[in-house]
Amino acid sequence: MVLLHAFPLSGEMFFPQWTALAKQARFIVPDLRGFGGSGLDEGPSEMGTMADDVLALLDKLGVGSAVVGGVSLGGYVAMALLRNDPSRVQALVLADTQMSADEPQARANRETFAQDILAHGSAAQVPRSANLLGPNASAALRAQVAEWISANPPEGLAAALRGMALRPDSRDILARFAGPLLVVVGEHDVPTPPAKAREIAELVPGAELVEIAGAGHLSNLEQPEAFNAALSRFLGRLSEG
Repeated sequence: MVLLHAFPLSGEMFFPQWTALAKQARFIVPDLRGFGGSGLDEGPSEMGTMADDVLALLDKLGVGSAVVGGVSLGGYVAMALLRNDPSRVQALVLADTQMSADEPQARANRETFAQDILAHGSAAQVPRSANLLGPNASAALRAQVAEWISANPPEGLAAALRGMALRPDSRDILARFAGPLLVVVGEHDVPTPPAKAREIAELVPGAELVEIAGAGHLSNLEQPEAFNAALSRFLGRLSEG
């Protein structure tokens, strides 16, 4: 299973999943370009380019196809991967994300944030990321998220913001997807609320929708036991099928 991380974090955000479910699946958890230990090219980090990075990694590892999952930004990249090469996607897990493109004001906001990060460093993103976590998130988790954000290079965060602003609407590719789909959303997700998750689930016949009580936008970190239970059930059904 491929797990693709949220903005503005890194693959390390999935440690509650790969540790708890290691006996059930082989997890491939990359840092997307410009995050963590991954390099960066010039220009925006577009979703399709990030998806091609993941496909190249699968090629290098000799993995023909996989269950592909993502949280937030990772969900955008998962949908772009499905667009670029649907034959590589056995099943999809889309968590705390949306299928629509940015509205004009959202694109403008991303550019403002990108310029601010380039001028003042990655830590400038920390206050704006307060709404990633729900009201029940612990102080320790908030500190960990702030640490992950600050550790990323500002150029990587800015390039990802600009890439997200350019992403297309993914309704068309999801409407053609015939594989299993798990949609997960935190009850208190502010950036992509449960209504956005329901839109995805209603578009794909047979999709499973799980709302995680007490969680915000980073549901896999805030309520890992509930998130892992939903993911484990989904993977179990795939194995049985």
